[in-house]
Amino acid sequence: MTASVLVIGASRGIGLELCRQLQQQGMSVIGSVRQPSAELAGIGFARVVDGIDVRQPQAPQKLAEAVGDETLDWIIHNAGILEPDDWDGLDPDSVRRQFEVNALGPLCMLRQLAGKVADGGRIGLVTSRVGSLGDNSSGGNYGYRMSKAAANMLGVNLAHDLRGRGIAVILLHPGLVATRMTGGRGIPPAEAAAGLIARMQALSLEDSGGFWHADGSPLPW
Repeated sequence: MTASVLVIGASRGIGLELCRQLQQQGMSVIGSVRQPSAELAGIGFARVVDGIDVRQPQAPQKLAEAVGDETLDWIIHNAGILEPDDWDGLDPDSVRRQFEVNALGPLCMLRQLAGKVADGGRIGLVTSRVGSLGDNSSGGNYGYRMSKAAANMLGVNLAHDLRGRGIAVILLHPGLVATRMTGGRGIPPAEAAAGLIARMQALSLEDSGGFWHADGSPLPW
């Protein structure tokens, strides 16, 4: 039976590569995006759901309706934003936007969609090691760091709440990836996506709630 995967935030970068590689591995892939993407459409996988902006209150219900009665084996929540800041240039509105996308967005999405995940399924949250309290050695990026720390807490909470259904949850750091978000600095998106998929495949209920680098290294909270 073909495994079914939903990738939230699939239009480019890591999300696009996740869809491409999951499709190549024979999985049935649904990708959600804010706007249609020619690159994503060119992959030719199961289907694309556009008009899904995780900041919008109606987005979770809209995506759930698009998934319909399909049972999902995996959900990977990849949607996120980075708006660089520092202490001197701190903008509370920017911090708020990042919380809405990086923390509140996945909370609302997964609350709506978790019921569609098969018992024994898996949920991955693409977060970042900059949300680690123990790994913060430089400061800065207040909105991004704070919102990703909140996303990490979401993942740990979700791991507790879904354990009874045998659903494992993992927090995933892709590394510094050469995407538009990072200004093209870092490893190729294909390399990052391959690592994230490997972590999802290796995930067990015993590891649920863990925080992992795409290269297989555990990360500190």
